[in-house]
Amino acid sequence: MSGGEIIIIYNVILAILAIIIICLVILLFICYKKKPIKAEETLPTKQVACSYSLMDIHGATDGFNYRRIIGQGRIGSVYVGILPNGDQQVAIKRIHPRLVLSNAGFGFTSIMKWLSLAYHPNIVPILGFSEAPGERIVITEFGGMLSLDFYLHQNRDHDGGAGSGGTSLLDWNCRLRVAAGTARGIEYLHEVMAPHIVHGCIKPSNILVDVNFCARVCDYGLYFFLTCYDKRELGLMGYVDDEYWIGNEKRGCSKESDVYGLGVVLLELLSGRKCDQESLLVKWALPLIKEMKFGEFLDNRLMLPSDIRPLVRLSKVALACVGNSRKSRPSIVQVANILNSLEVGLL
Repeated sequence: MSGGEIIIIYNVILAILAIIIICLVILLFICYKKKPIKAEETLPTKQVACSYSLMDIHGATDGFNYRRIIGQGRIGSVYVGILPNGDQQVAIKRIHPRLVLSNAGFGFTSIMKWLSLAYHPNIVPILGFSEAPGERIVITEFGGMLSLDFYLHQNRDHDGGAGSGGTSLLDWNCRLRVAAGTARGIEYLHEVMAPHIVHGCIKPSNILVDVNFCARVCDYGLYFFLTCYDKRELGLMGYVDDEYWIGNEKRGCSKESDVYGLGVVLLELLSGRKCDQESLLVKWALPLIKEMKFGEFLDNRLMLPSDIRPLVRLSKVALACVGNSRKSRPSIVQVANILNSLEVGLL
């Protein structure tokens, strides 16, 4: 075989290999393009909240019958009901009339549609809303959840232990789980939602606990109703930082003020004491944590665990949240990372 024939055979082989490679590349490209389309079709999406007529709300609450009230707060009263064509109970928050009147020109519908896009295991989703003259209604999941405020402060006659029957005090494991879940919920609102959502008032009554002791943040973003009202009378005192009240461009609700509120919640989880409007809990707790006097600081209704290191770590996180200015305060991402690690290594 001559040298010329060898070169021809060699070139033919190269051509065949090139054709095979091109075919494989085209095949992979076609397969790659098809897969994302299939995946997108199966991704869960959160629909915008439905708008309901006031007549629908009247029917669901029996005309706002007081027997259907399951909670009353600074922003409004909460009723339990079943909406038309629905088969599950929902929570129906009726905003107080004085707050509705002071925000009459606010874009309630657009805000509700935006807030309703939030969807995370550690928040309570907004399912619907209603707007009528003098009325603003927010509809959320219900599920029979109780507030953290109830577990910590309205349930003082029960002994510790989550499995003792009835509605018992939260044990240390449950409290660590609630702390981590709350931080994850706030982290989602701050860092995942676009634009981000500032809660406005993180406190135990705005944290619900389900049957699995999973914390779920509620009432996020609703504190815009307080923009035209005296916030000192509406439950914010003690749960927002000093900078909140300072008259400059950085005053008011912010991510940093939410982190401060979470720090106060952590102090309540650890000590079992309720925060008051004068922030006496913070003033009482900080020196005890700094001096490592955990026998005096931790909730005496529960037995101290054999290893209190996770509680010491949690206390130091609370200290960082409430003991620093906004500029020096940890971000919710940093807080959530620490609390998640504590939850992984439960007592």
